[in-house]
Amino acid sequence: MTICSVNNVKKSFGGNIIFENISLEIKNGERIGLVGRNGSGKTTIFQLLTGIEGLDAGAIHVKKGTRIGLVAQIPKFNNEMNVYDVLSSAFKKEKELEIEMHALEKNMAEEQEASALQKLMERYGVIQERYAFLGGYEIEANIMKVANGLQVTELFPRSFMELSGGEQTKVSLAYMLLQKPDLLLLDEPTNHLDLFAVEWLEQFLKEYTGTVMVISHDRYFLDEVVTKIFDLEDGEIHVYHTNYSQFVEEKEERLLQEFQAYQEQQKKIKKMKEAIKRLREWANQANPPNEGLHKRARNMERALERIEKLKRPILDRKQMGLQFEGQERSGKDVVVMKEVSKGFDERSLFEKVNLHIRFQERAAIVGRNGTGKTTLLKLLLKEMQQDAGEIRIGSSVKIGYLSQHAYGNMKNNVLEAFRDCVAVTEGEARHILARFLFYGPAVFKKVTQLSGGEKMRLRLAQLMYQDVNFLILDEPTNHLDIESREVLEEALEQYNGTILAVSHDRYFLNKLFEKTYWIDEHKLFEFAGNYAWARQKWEERIEKQVVKQKQQQQENKALEVMPIKKKKSRDLEAVENELMHIEEDIYALECKMENVVDVEMLEQLYEEKTKKEFLRAELYNELENIVE
Repeated sequence: MTICSVNNVKKSFGGNIIFENISLEIKNGERIGLVGRNGSGKTTIFQLLTGIEGLDAGAIHVKKGTRIGLVAQIPKFNNEMNVYDVLSSAFKKEKELEIEMHALEKNMAEEQEASALQKLMERYGVIQERYAFLGGYEIEANIMKVANGLQVTELFPRSFMELSGGEQTKVSLAYMLLQKPDLLLLDEPTNHLDLFAVEWLEQFLKEYTGTVMVISHDRYFLDEVVTKIFDLEDGEIHVYHTNYSQFVEEKEERLLQEFQAYQEQQKKIKKMKEAIKRLREWANQANPPNEGLHKRARNMERALERIEKLKRPILDRKQMGLQFEGQERSGKDVVVMKEVSKGFDERSLFEKVNLHIRFQERAAIVGRNGTGKTTLLKLLLKEMQQDAGEIRIGSSVKIGYLSQHAYGNMKNNVLEAFRDCVAVTEGEARHILARFLFYGPAVFKKVTQLSGGEKMRLRLAQLMYQDVNFLILDEPTNHLDIESREVLEEALEQYNGTILAVSHDRYFLNKLFEKTYWIDEHKLFEFAGNYAWARQKWEERIEKQVVKQKQQQQENKALEVMPIKKKKSRDLEAVENELMHIEEDIYALECKMENVVDVEMLEQLYEEKTKKEFLRAELYNELENIVE
């Protein structure tokens, strides 16, 4: 069933046409990826669907009653609301029903007249049924499920307005997921999430009952979540019923077929033009001029005009030209960390960690947000001092650092910022910057005016032309579109120096890195493989810990009942008396459980009853042994 259709829509900004005559259909339950280069108009489509932006032409039809939620927007909340209040406010309808239920409960307790009480009870039954249908009894569980998955539980007591931009975005995502709109629009949802939160979100979206449409440059995420692709390119949308990896292959095949069709048509057009020219020449050479030949030429000309001209498909688009300059090689040991510890304000980030990176190795550091990944990099760069341990940088090591935030003087323009780092003439600088897609007047844009992707391209340009043999990269693929990420990966594959990176881009991690450091539990674990391999080994480690904990619990329970096993010498009467008391205790607990509403109290009583039943079983075994 179609819940939203876009028909021949046109949109422009300041005379610049973003797209025109685009059409698409969104059906119930679909998982759609909206892909395209930065600046192609993807976010604009989301804004049109939600009514934030108006149409220049065309129409958008949304099925009546369809609720659309856009996570790119950060909602406005009361200044006094903390994060938990914000998440709770996603259940507005349920809360209204809850208030009405409480009011009805009070009225029923006070009502004396039978018929009026009956009406109140009937109304209460209707409201309660609606409340249960909407999931009112699972509100707390749903909040905790989403908050734990996106790792925002620690933010609960903090005011929403005091959060950082990244934290507000995460909470807004949680809020929207809890609202469960019929059409969920996600614009770069993985940007502020660590690997574990991204993987949780993938699973959540797979099980989501509504329709999901996502803009993302995370190829791994797209492969896991979407089954349909809208490819926005040159103001047109092409639809592919597949995931991202298969889409890439199908698009390449389509472009080749279109190019072949274009070439065939061009040959046909050329032949027709030549025939028209010859017919006119022959007609004019005749004496008198041959009107029949002129007529044939005119007919052929009209036929040529009626042919629908195919657009020439663009096979090779302008991309960043990344290629690292040749470097002097470093010593064998590039960096060594021994027993290093670091913490802040009595909070330990990591303790006694060891790290050893050798020449030409490619190593990645992964872990949850807040575990100290970026801090490790800053220790290597001497931007921070460790609390304990030793850090040694090898001989002839020249470090190049790609940060998420460091771009030099933000008041400079692109050209000035580049020349601050690389000693070249203005002409050479402009030639180099053109390779990073800064053309003409774009080099005079202030750094403060650049988008996230443009800032990352500038920093890459600065880094490429510095004499470095050890690259330290902090989230290098952030803000880059998919094509730019692929160009970066290709350049790094050809780089003959050493690389250490922090990233949550699993595609990037799996493609380039053969060693993975996993930071967790205040420790640094080393795995000789890419992220996928490290993830598998980490899960195996967790499984072993769980099995060990269960074995320990079983041993503890066995120790608890050991005294009973040692009492085989007791007489029959003593065991029977103890059994009678145990039965009475179990009956009393069952009676209590029938009247308890509090979930925590119910769990405690159930646990106590289970222990009593275990003791009862042991006593019956002992009784059988005595009788035998």
